[in-house]
Amino acid sequence: QRARRLGFSVRDVGNLLALWGDKDRASADVKALALRHITEVETRIAELETIRRTLIHLTGRCHGDDRPDCPILEDLAGAVALPETEETL
Repeated sequence: QRARRLGFSVRDVGNLLALWGDKDRASADVKALALRHITEVETRIAELETIRRTLIHLTGRCHGDDRPDCPILEDLAGAVALPETEETL
């Protein structure tokens, strides 16, 4: 449970458990798995920071009033091209 709370995948938890049960394990194997996880966590943090900056920028551009125009929705619509259907043509 502690490994899951630290963000290890179920697969990595299984690998950690296997290493834990292997009394002939090398601690280098455990450390390598943890170091890989750190890299994954750092990548996710960078992605979340990018998301955060984008959202701050978009919410700063939105008036948040009764007008229908919304830079947030305009950006989202531009970021993901929706497939055209007969209804939108």
